[in-house]
Amino acid sequence: MARFRIGARVRARPGDPDGHTRLPRYVRGHHGEIVDDHGSWPLPDEAVRGIVRTEPVYAVRFAARDLWGAGSHSVTVDLWESYLEEAQ
Repeated sequence: MARFRIGARVRARPGDPDGHTRLPRYVRGHHGEIVDDHGSWPLPDEAVRGIVRTEPVYAVRFAARDLWGAGSHSVTVDLWESYLEEAQ
C-alpha cells in the first residue's frame, strides 16, 4: 500500500548510502511534490543483490531553482518509496 498520496510534500533522503542506489545525488535532501503514483516495482537497490522486493514508485516534481539555484522550470524524477520521507 502506498504511503504517499498525489499532492503530498516529501523530501528525498539525504546522504550517500552504501552500495547501489537509483536516488540521484542532485535531489538528495531536497523537497518535492508527489505528482503521480506508478504502482509497485522491484527496488533496484535490492535486485542488484538478487533480492526481489517491490515497493511503490512515485513521480516527484522538484523546482529547478531549489536543485540548482536557478530556473523557472521543474524536474520530475521517478523515486521508490524508501528514498522518500515526509516533508517537515
